[in-house]
Amino acid sequence: MYQSPFESPFEPSGDWLAQPLESLHRQPPAALLPWLLHPGSLTAALKQLSAGDFRVQVLSQSWQQPRLEERRALELRDRSRALVREVLLFGCGLPWVYARSVLPMRSLQGRSRYLRSLDSRPLGELLFGEPDIRRGPIVLNQLRRNPHCRLAELAGEGDSAWGRRSTFWLRDKPLLVSETFLSDFRPERAPLAKAETCAETE
Repeated sequence: MYQSPFESPFEPSGDWLAQPLESLHRQPPAALLPWLLHPGSLTAALKQLSAGDFRVQVLSQSWQQPRLEERRALELRDRSRALVREVLLFGCGLPWVYARSVLPMRSLQGRSRYLRSLDSRPLGELLFGEPDIRRGPIVLNQLRRNPHCRLAELAGEGDSAWGRRSTFWLRDKPLLVSETFLSDFRPERAPLAKAETCAETE
């Protein structure tokens, strides 16, 4: 039976921007902003917030051509292929975050080959456990809901959601990680003091 290609639930609606966001007509909710700008491991922070009631659901993982804006961020040639991984991060039984990671083929060689087969392990947790990981600036965007994505877990989502993105450098090779906060994520506090961090690079 023919199976249609996976449709990503959210897509960028404009440029990814660093703080401050004066050029945007809308601003992220005040309670969400500390999470969008959290410099530590988002996985670790979500585990703390959920008291350990946390899991990863893999939506799609395949070799494909990244989006144009992703290729530009990673400085990839137009025909370059990468491992694109899309997951939902659940906390307290609810879908809290949609994450999309773009891992270029050249970044998954040698000691980094293990990232090709993550299964349901969270990528962020593994990256922050690496001693030689660096992170580029966090940039923000308001993403638009893709009407062609019919995931039952996201049936109640609105037309847009706030997300963040960073380029990580693992052994001097780039990986792109974006995280979109879903409507069921309603934090009553900011992330706790970062327990896991990595060196930042501009």
